Amino acid sequence: MFPALETELKPETLPDPYEDFIHHHLQYYGYFKGPTCLSSTGHAHIDAVNRDSLLLSSPLLRTRQLIFDELDEASPRLREPRELFSCFSSRGPLQAPRWPIECEVIKENIHHIEWVPHQPEYFYQPTGNEKVPEIVGEEQGTVVYQLDSVPTEGTYFTSSRIGGKRGTIKELAVTLQGPDDNTLLFESRFESGNLQKAVRVGIYEYELTLRTDLYTDKHTQWFYFRVQNTRKDATYRFTIVNLLKPKSLYTVGMKPLMYSQLDATIYNIGWRREGREIKYYKNNVDDGQQPLYCLTWTTQFPHDQDTCFFAHFYPYTYTDLQCYLLSVANNPIQSQFCKLRALCRSLAGNTVYLLTITNPSRTPQEAAAKKAVVLSARVHPGESNSSWIMNGFLDFILSNSPDAQLLRDIFVFKVIPMLNPDGVIVGNYRCSLAGRDLNRHYKTVLKDSFPCIWYTKNMIKRLLEEREVLLYCDFHGHSRKNNIFLYGCHSNNRKHWLHERVFPLMLSKNAPDKFSFDSCNFKVQKCKEGTGRVVMWRMGIINSYTMESTFGGSTLGSKRDTHFTIEDLKSLGYHVCDTLLDFCDPDQTKYTQCLQELKELLQQEINKKLNNFGQDMDLEGNWSDIPLSDIESSTSGSDSSLSDGPPIHLLNNVADEPNQKTVLKNPKKKRLQTRKQRNEQYQKSYLMRELKLTENAPGRARFVSTLQKQPTFLKSPESPSPSVRRSENPRLNETQLSGREKGTSLDPPLTSPKNKERIQSKKPGFTASCSPKRSTNSSLGPAPDVKPNWSKTRYSAARKDHATMAVYPSLHIYTYP
Repeated sequence: MFPALETELKPETLPDPYEDFIHHHLQYYGYFKGPTCLSSTGHAHIDAVNRDSLLLSSPLLRTRQLIFDELDEASPRLREPRELFSCFSSRGPLQAPRWPIECEVIKENIHHIEWVPHQPEYFYQPTGNEKVPEIVGEEQGTVVYQLDSVPTEGTYFTSSRIGGKRGTIKELAVTLQGPDDNTLLFESRFESGNLQKAVRVGIYEYELTLRTDLYTDKHTQWFYFRVQNTRKDATYRFTIVNLLKPKSLYTVGMKPLMYSQLDATIYNIGWRREGREIKYYKNNVDDGQQPLYCLTWTTQFPHDQDTCFFAHFYPYTYTDLQCYLLSVANNPIQSQFCKLRALCRSLAGNTVYLLTITNPSRTPQEAAAKKAVVLSARVHPGESNSSWIMNGFLDFILSNSPDAQLLRDIFVFKVIPMLNPDGVIVGNYRCSLAGRDLNRHYKTVLKDSFPCIWYTKNMIKRLLEEREVLLYCDFHGHSRKNNIFLYGCHSNNRKHWLHERVFPLMLSKNAPDKFSFDSCNFKVQKCKEGTGRVVMWRMGIINSYTMESTFGGSTLGSKRDTHFTIEDLKSLGYHVCDTLLDFCDPDQTKYTQCLQELKELLQQEINKKLNNFGQDMDLEGNWSDIPLSDIESSTSGSDSSLSDGPPIHLLNNVADEPNQKTVLKNPKKKRLQTRKQRNEQYQKSYLMRELKLTENAPGRARFVSTLQKQPTFLKSPESPSPSVRRSENPRLNETQLSGREKGTSLDPPLTSPKNKERIQSKKPGFTASCSPKRSTNSSLGPAPDVKPNWSKTRYSAARKDHATMAVYPSLHIYTYP
């Protein structure tokens, strides 16, 4: 479909003045040894120049602007100017993925169709009689597939190349002895694949070892591989032997995914949940290091001689993203309000794409008055569910739905759909090619080691200087909890107390059978200080979230005990847009109703905690004696909560954090306080704050006294520095775009008064709608399965001025990086 994904552009035959100039320039400074000038006569003979004599003869070669073809045999050409400026071009083909030079990559194009099962796919119900196979290993079995050249811990990324490792691709699969040989043929050397070894331990039984994240010795959770030479009537058993998490959704009914190539071709059936006798258990092999865990399941293939795939979750590759973005860039309407740019290049040289989505503004002042929403996904490459949610969001926000058009009128969306393309390409679960978890390094100063994170943070810094960022959300996947939920940051600022919880509560009302507010958490743990959610919150974005989507399914409502499908995840992207309109509705009824409901919920939770403490807790004391850590549990869903530090080749040279003086220095440990001491300190700090608030706001005295008598709000033990408090929302003043009145505590973040007047003036005949689905055309976006139980008054359901979509000549934005 896209031949340029396999090979880069061929050398052009026409003379190029730009190339002539740059060749002169490189030769003058000693960077290039070759023809003095590639004129129109000499340009036609460049294919005859040998690469070795052209480049390798020059030890001073430093330029990275020369491009070779896939086999590095043809002579180089210079990158076009638009490539130097990292602009996405809809006219030219897409660049093929770049792999580390150690990785072997097969030449086949792997493509899967999208498909939604006709019936719900229920969780597996354990019988208690599931077999726990003993791990025997290759000593008693036969190795039928094994990767040899895989970089592990102790090595680090050096360079990349289209197609990966040079030379002939080895045949790793065993040779069949004849038509009756029923040995399965394994393969995983394709995008996002990560099978390391397969050992045949029985006629239809195989032990599988997953490849760890490159340049590490851990993070085995994601799996994706291919099998061939199947038999229809046989029952096969697969056992993955080196998983690292002690807890898994496979213990509560999650099934692996299977894809049949023949079913897709003949019946148009795609990925489906398969597996029986599913068991997750501890490995009996003790190697003296960290404990390992096993996942075993049995399955029957639907066809003889079929090609099938197994995966931890629905794959979404870097090539899938590029094809989607190319379709947007080639769409004459969508391309007018969606501008694609390259935010940066990853370590391997793959493009990290940035989308700016907003309707053209009539004046520069109107454009500057728009607030921003920043969304990102796939910082953890094995969490492909985040890409499907992002895909659903883009489908809706780029549609001609009246709600989507309204959102584009009042917001500027900055979207980074794949933050870690290198990890996605090579099949990592959590890390980049630096061998580190990028979502622990948002405070890093190592631009060259973590370019994707460094450029993202600085793009948001520049954005904050131009306009208010209303919401930041990074999409993730969770390996131990079902449903979908948000992690936020609890604010100590009384003016915005509980406001960070309003958006998640609204989202739970709009998607009650998928989103669980009870699973949301707003605790800021020390080990999460380097995450995007916390760093953006420290930069002043109050509504800063991590959206966690399960690899399993739902335990709520009509979808209870069923797996999530691709459409379920895409619908969450729509619900994010739907909730954003509720969140910014000029009518404050829903917002204030949610705040009141939050107070009641937290009061119930605190009373529950007080009852659990029993006699050990002074019931006459102030409710604020209960720290936030006692109310909310850990948000960790990974085994890498702590940062691993800088890449291995920098460990002895540079510290990762700005305030870290030395890596080897052992800080002096502070003496731990008792609970009584902590409670006294919290109570003292609380009373001082209440006294100060009472002095500054006499009208609040009655409200404060009520708080002291009855626990209504949840207080956090965290006491950020004054500088942090000031930075929680630097734009809260009388000229603020949100339209909040100064000193108001319950007003939602609205649009500017100008925008509000313009919206209302354009829609004099609008009426309030009571359903989240306001559009008359059901094809514009998925509808929630259950209506919220609040009174619905919000932006209007249609816009007369958007009845026919105008094609604008250009997009007037000032926020490109």
